[in-house]
Amino acid sequence: MELSFPLILDGATGTQLQKRGYTGDECPESWTLNNPQAILDIQRSYVEAGSRVIYAPTFGANRVKLERHGIFGKVEEYNHALVALSREAAGDRAWVAGDIAPTGLMLYPLGTASFEELVEIYTQQAAALENAGVDLFVIETMMTVAEARAALLAVKSVSKKPVFVSFTCDGKGRTLTGSDVTAALQIMQGMGADAFGLNCSVGPEDMLVQLRRLREIARIPLLAKPNAGIPEIMDGETVYNCPPEEFSACLPEMAKAGVCIYGGCCGTEAGHVAALAKGCAALEMLPPAPEHMDKLPCATEKEVFFLDPAAQHGRVLGCGPELEEELMEEQEEEMVAIALRAEEELSAFADCQFMISKPLCICCDDAGLLEQALRLYQGRAMYEGDIREEELLPLCDRYGLII
Repeated sequence: MELSFPLILDGATGTQLQKRGYTGDECPESWTLNNPQAILDIQRSYVEAGSRVIYAPTFGANRVKLERHGIFGKVEEYNHALVALSREAAGDRAWVAGDIAPTGLMLYPLGTASFEELVEIYTQQAAALENAGVDLFVIETMMTVAEARAALLAVKSVSKKPVFVSFTCDGKGRTLTGSDVTAALQIMQGMGADAFGLNCSVGPEDMLVQLRRLREIARIPLLAKPNAGIPEIMDGETVYNCPPEEFSACLPEMAKAGVCIYGGCCGTEAGHVAALAKGCAALEMLPPAPEHMDKLPCATEKEVFFLDPAAQHGRVLGCGPELEEELMEEQEEEMVAIALRAEEELSAFADCQFMISKPLCICCDDAGLLEQALRLYQGRAMYEGDIREEELLPLCDRYGLII
């Protein structure tokens, strides 16, 4: 498929299902399959309103979420059936996106999951969505860089179709685990995401603040899928008080911020999508305007950095018992350099990588070992060593490695 802009996504699914009887007492994917007319009505209304992409209702159709509801061994069955419903609703008027969302698992030390476990869980769902025939993938409502990286690696391992990634953040642009969304963007675009943006959390006006920050470093199209304002509780019910006209009022400023892809999250309905479609018809699309084009675009899991290409690291740290203490001593340096010489050192590297608060340069002469380290490191790293270019280039494409 060939993307053209502006691209109009759909509106909310969860809050619309609630209006049609979903109470939250059971697995939403099961409820949707047992009440197919609900999702068909919702998605047909979005297509009629102007959506060119609708999200298949597969938000929680990964193994972890399904098993929490007592549903075992049905990842492929559920994803196929849910995609089929969206395909029926879309007809030949809209594309269907395979929707991938957080599992809720956390990496050590915040949780017990390993990165490879996350990749395996997401690969299972991504393969099911690919086999179901989705037109593209959306990795949405991401709250941690680790889950987003795992999901993106998983999708790219089973498909060559476009992949959009969107995070949710607070008013300061921080995720649940403290990552700045600019760092998330830097990591995702380095790994080959086709678009990056924000969804949920806040209304369009508050989201605009963060979108302007993203434009400064974005080299890929930006996406905005805000809520219909901040929810309020009225008479015991959750109410969203941003009507369609107000919801679309920020479109000109969003376009100036480099947004090319628009949709709605919680509280939005067909009227909001129609307002977006009408407003976008009169917009001049401005692409992202990245600054720092002459700099090295590095990132830790939490922060983004732009280094002078002539920057030099100091001493090279080994992955031994002293690594944690040595990293604490390196906090004042411009960058951190760590040498990897054997697989046995990866455990120490994994345990300490969350302490890295400055751009990381990995020194290594083994391509296989380097790739293992890049999977463990939840940022965007630089490389120094004697590995051949033909072995390095796939790692640049897959992990955003900077040579």
